[in-house]
Amino acid sequence: MVPQMKTALRRGWRDLNTVQFGMAPAHALTLGPVDTATGSFLDLLNGTRGLPLLREEGRRMDLPDGHVDRLVTRLARAGLLDDARGGGPAADELRARKAVLDRLRPDLASLSLLATEPGEAIGRLAARRSLRVQVRGAGRVGALVASLLAAAGVGAVDVCDSGRVEPGDVAPGGLPAESVGERRADSARRAARCHAPDRPPRSGPRSARTATAAAPAPSTVPDASPGTGSTALSLVILTPRDDVAVHAPDPATAAALLASGTPHLYAGVVEATGVVGPLVLPGDTGCAGCLQETRTDRDPTWPRLIAQWRSGAPRPARACDLALATTVAGLTAAHALTFLDGRVPTSAGARWETSLPALHWHARPVTAHPACRCGAAVRTEDGHTSDEEERRATMAVQGPSKESSRTADAARPAGTWRAHV
Repeated sequence: MVPQMKTALRRGWRDLNTVQFGMAPAHALTLGPVDTATGSFLDLLNGTRGLPLLREEGRRMDLPDGHVDRLVTRLARAGLLDDARGGGPAADELRARKAVLDRLRPDLASLSLLATEPGEAIGRLAARRSLRVQVRGAGRVGALVASLLAAAGVGAVDVCDSGRVEPGDVAPGGLPAESVGERRADSARRAARCHAPDRPPRSGPRSARTATAAAPAPSTVPDASPGTGSTALSLVILTPRDDVAVHAPDPATAAALLASGTPHLYAGVVEATGVVGPLVLPGDTGCAGCLQETRTDRDPTWPRLIAQWRSGAPRPARACDLALATTVAGLTAAHALTFLDGRVPTSAGARWETSLPALHWHARPVTAHPACRCGAAVRTEDGHTSDEEERRATMAVQGPSKESSRTADAARPAGTWRAHV
């Protein structure tokens, strides 16, 4: 191990004996008591010295025997320490690509704030290069989502859509103005490749499995890329350009994904309202069918309205504000990366929505419905959903407390959803 203080957290002294790491409340913490000599020693934890050399430096500074090892252990347990050479073979390969790593250093710094073990952050970043994501829909939202994921280091980002690029599809970071008239899917794929820091590694043994050791068995779903046949996908993101499909996603479009156990995330803009979610973990969280059944229970006229909206004449222009579409794309990519990095975001079992002009984000639970064939509903003997499912829906809306979020990831059972590598 080559200890290194996490550079993403700014350091400041609250008093002569207490150090504060970080400014933002979500990740800041204090450490004390810390004497002057120990405070000076922290500067030596910069990723250039291994433990034997650090012990020698500690003796030169008259630190007590064993103090360096106790300090390193304490900092590691607090989540303040990284390993400059950790992360495994995939991380070593990423370090060897200096130009690529330089592009991704801000992403690495962000991951370091979420990692609990030294070397974990770069291991997760390296694991992204072995993931495959498919974005279905290349409008203002979908094309930008694809570019964001590629730029964040996801190794293979495919885009599926039909038709040709229209002037209204053009957006910063998404489809460029010069692509008008080109095939929409081809243009979106090209834009994603342009933003990627490097080409994805060749397919081979699942050496990156260590970053997602609790992943379920790989799924195989049809891949719309020409000549590729079928391939394992870590996540499918559905970003339809049709506003009806955003507001009321057709369960049939995701039937193959549910059957193969492929996680999928919905997102889009409908009538100046941005939507992110739900993230569907087949057999575990509510899906589009559950959403449809729940809406029908609440409003018996819902199927009639949906039939009219889906059969109506196409509109010349849909209400998809450029800034709102960009906001939705950014949040969608963030939720996707959270899942791909091995955590479950709050979009699992919920739809996050915001509307112009107030832009207040709120979540609507998407609970598993017993009438849906997805099998996610967990029913008790009296016919009600289980307490665990209700708790999950509440957590999706309110979010976990800071204390519970620190312990939930460590206590998560081995069968929990993880992204495929």
